[in-house]
Amino acid sequence: MIFSKLAPAVVLATVVFAAPAIEVTEAPRKVGKRCTGTISSYSSVAAAVACTTIVINAFTMDKGVTLEIDAPDGATITMNGDISFPYYQWAGPLMIVKGNSVTFNGNGHSLKGNGDQYWDGEGTSGGSTKPAPLLRINHSGTFTNTIVKNAPARGVAIGGANVVVSSVTVDNSDGDSLGKNTDGFDVSSDGPVTIQSSKVHGQDDCLAINRGNKITFTGNTCTGPTHGISIGSIKSDTTVSNVVISNNVVTGAVNGLRIKTVSDATNSVVNTVTYSGNTLSGITKYGVLIDQSYPDTLGTPGTGVIIEGITFSGTNTVSVGSSAKRLEINCGSTSSCPGTWNLAGLTITGGSVGAIKNAKVSGGTY
Repeated sequence: MIFSKLAPAVVLATVVFAAPAIEVTEAPRKVGKRCTGTISSYSSVAAAVACTTIVINAFTMDKGVTLEIDAPDGATITMNGDISFPYYQWAGPLMIVKGNSVTFNGNGHSLKGNGDQYWDGEGTSGGSTKPAPLLRINHSGTFTNTIVKNAPARGVAIGGANVVVSSVTVDNSDGDSLGKNTDGFDVSSDGPVTIQSSKVHGQDDCLAINRGNKITFTGNTCTGPTHGISIGSIKSDTTVSNVVISNNVVTGAVNGLRIKTVSDATNSVVNTVTYSGNTLSGITKYGVLIDQSYPDTLGTPGTGVIIEGITFSGTNTVSVGSSAKRLEINCGSTSSCPGTWNLAGLTITGGSVGAIKNAKVSGGTY
């Protein structure tokens, strides 16, 4: 992608984005002052983040720079108003929160990305340059009670470990006609990460787990023409393990539950994934799709990613439309999809039967 008017992110402390987030069990990272810092503009950020109590008032962010809140260890951050990010074509991200054992409470206020001014039906593949993600959560601790409204592209990216994200609404409902690549939550973290009691309305993955260990997605709601709850796309040298997808409700999605691995990826593993208590309805294309041919769908699958330990426990009910496939599994070989996957807790109705290629499964109704 070619970015127009690319501006650098504002750096308030030394940052290495490729490194995993520092966990709370490690040595102190940043000691703050016992004071209250107030953010009412971009220019007030540097002074405010020296304090262990940070209050964010309503304001409009400057164009072409990142609102980076590099909080001290144990800091409390509270929003007292909405933050609006004005239209400007650049790479992003629009906002980053960093720190150890940070408590972030949005108090029901919004991070407004003004995505309606960017959406052109082309997403991040063309058209206007869309800053993404709107929010990057790179801290340990909690992030709660916040609305992420009209993200230009991806909504929330989570790179922090030991973090619980709850009661967050990612609302891109205004983009149903022209929004694209508006993922709700993207996770690439050493973990653990829990996302709970949250809502997503978008036009791409409700959840995409790209890398991580001990990832839990529970009690969430996904609406609109999302691509469902996804693991992947998994590229080379990547591990996703110990994932729990439980008690979520998905309606009107293109795909319901999906695992997608890049066809030419190597040295990667997806293992120990448990689905339990999920309810999906109105799925238009694939109820459950496990496919090793990405970016194609049900194309020629690769064998360089091992998918194993897939379990549907309890009750997972999926209802698909008349033209949809209930279950499709497209593995490159039984070596890349070893063992026997337990589908006993899976019931899919509607649509038509799909194919199971190079995978052994037991139980379930589909």
